[in-house]
Amino acid sequence: MKLINWINSKGVMALFACVLLCSSCESYLDIDKYVYDKMTIDSIFASRTRILQYINGTAAYLKNESKYVGDWYPDAKTSSPSGMGADEAIQPWADDNHPGSKLVVDAITPRSTGGINPWPDYYKGIRKANIIIARIGENKDLTDMDRQDYTGMAYFLRAYFYYSLVRLYGPVPILPDNAFDTDTPVADVSFERSSYDNCIEYICANMEKAAQMLPNDRPIAFQNMPTKGAALAVIARLRLYSASPLYNGNTYYADWKRSDGTPFISQKPDPSRWGVAAAAFKRIIDMNKYALNTQPKIISSKGTGTLDLPDTSDPNLKTKAFPYGAMDIDPYKSYKTVFDGLVRPENSRELIYFCTRSTVDDAFYFPAKQGGNTTFSVTQDMVDQYRMADGRQYSDATSDEKSWVPVGSGLTFSDDYVLAAERAKMHDNREPRFYASIGFNHCIWPATSYRGTDNSIKNMNATYYKDGNTLGSSTNYNRTGYTCRKYVNQEDYDQWEGTIKTKYYPIFRYAEVLLGYVEAMNEMTEAYTDKATGISVSRDPAQIVFYFNQIRYRAGLPGISVADASDRAKMRDIIKQEWQVEFFNEDHRYYDLRRWMDAPIAYRKPVTGLDVTAKTSERQKFYTVRVWNTETAMKRVWSNKMYFFPIDQSVLDKNAKLVQNPEW
Repeated sequence: MKLINWINSKGVMALFACVLLCSSCESYLDIDKYVYDKMTIDSIFASRTRILQYINGTAAYLKNESKYVGDWYPDAKTSSPSGMGADEAIQPWADDNHPGSKLVVDAITPRSTGGINPWPDYYKGIRKANIIIARIGENKDLTDMDRQDYTGMAYFLRAYFYYSLVRLYGPVPILPDNAFDTDTPVADVSFERSSYDNCIEYICANMEKAAQMLPNDRPIAFQNMPTKGAALAVIARLRLYSASPLYNGNTYYADWKRSDGTPFISQKPDPSRWGVAAAAFKRIIDMNKYALNTQPKIISSKGTGTLDLPDTSDPNLKTKAFPYGAMDIDPYKSYKTVFDGLVRPENSRELIYFCTRSTVDDAFYFPAKQGGNTTFSVTQDMVDQYRMADGRQYSDATSDEKSWVPVGSGLTFSDDYVLAAERAKMHDNREPRFYASIGFNHCIWPATSYRGTDNSIKNMNATYYKDGNTLGSSTNYNRTGYTCRKYVNQEDYDQWEGTIKTKYYPIFRYAEVLLGYVEAMNEMTEAYTDKATGISVSRDPAQIVFYFNQIRYRAGLPGISVADASDRAKMRDIIKQEWQVEFFNEDHRYYDLRRWMDAPIAYRKPVTGLDVTAKTSERQKFYTVRVWNTETAMKRVWSNKMYFFPIDQSVLDKNAKLVQNPEW
């Protein structure tokens, strides 16, 4: 799209950019009241400005996906249980305001969904998108280019509402594309749920239309508006989900059927779905638009530059430039700057679709002295998934490497990341993503924007002992000895005497494209050619190695070999671990555990962490890994009903043809 077209409508389009996936409908205008009290639908589509206001109002029904954990304040609640509903971390509270924590202890019911009920708003959004698509042609003031773009947005929005519903609830009703009035009798708008496969096909068809209409690129001011790549990313993710065991021949749901006898979940496995998914990811790769974010190697005479890459059996790691090795990049900063706000979206080729990140969750990460309460507690199982610097599993580390003993000497790398001398050996010599993502005992929190006079706040050596310096109160303290630093910038200080740097939450990023492509390829049993695009894919170990190793090399780790890639079962385990580490705290794990049907194993494992009942004088005791089951949120259980979130009873009461998810 020509820049002049955006400039002409800059005011309203800037508003769209702000609300699309970056605000909740509660904080925006009541579009129904605006439409029906102030003007008619006819007058809206006679006006260019009002059309854009209407699109803005439609987009505002989407939730802010970066509100990952949720909060006790009504406007800060998450619209998904995924933040605390996986096995990555725990919060000590399992009440109505923390639905993920409540879900994992089986305290969610259809009449008490912890505030998670996006269903009504999403269907309002779908109806409005239908109206836009049906009537936008009536306006004669729009240029052909603008009309195409706005129509593409409407198709994207309609599909994204359905995608968001299906991801959470499974199969949902697909409404007729012709819009109906809000005063239509409830009985006339009651629709039965479609099958999961039909939902996927409908969403992908709409996203395909959106991809054909949306531009490849946006001007800097509108980077977070949907593009062709964003539409294709939704398609690829859904194709991967559709190929996964939960949705592909899952006989557990044999008795769950529509009124016409059609199973809601397909009962016959279709191996070709992996090929469809692989081709969808390859289509994005072939755009040659996106790439992993990398930062150049830092050379410093002060010894604070890029850490030396480890000696490994992979010669490419230290001898070749990215993406064939890592000799020319700084792995820590390459990964960290995707999340910490140092690199703006227009300068990152990794971000495909994103929103401005909410700061709601920050209070759960920061030490109390820096404005937080440090209650976001990462589990030991999650921490143990991060490898040693040379690529070994942490489980294969020596006893000395797993020791509580302090390293005894400090270290600074990547210019500004400081490792305190007091850190335990178990937290030394780990892969760069560990340091980019995890806050651990004796981790330094710089807070360089702090303008106050308390000398204990800047460059704080954070400790999680019972008498440590991170505690907020007798209830506000870390439960496992670990928290999240993934979205924390070196300058961040969560109080008025400092600032929090603006962050951008990646809803879709290129690492997902690479890993999704590799996973789909690994599961393929026969070659596949997409008729529409002509893209051909097959299970090629060399291709698996090339695309997977880009993620490994960016992380400063040795790559896999062709022998690894040739072993399907081994590669499957490697891929699953990479999903867990690369996408920690990014709204993937909750859904991945379900689509793989690994959730029963993960949720039935006890919560483990360090012994935070130990005082500073009891260092060895503190570093003892123990099972935590002293609070409700730690007592995780699994029931198969948890594969899908329950539909709120208020929704069921309004639709006589709607059936609840199994076992709820």
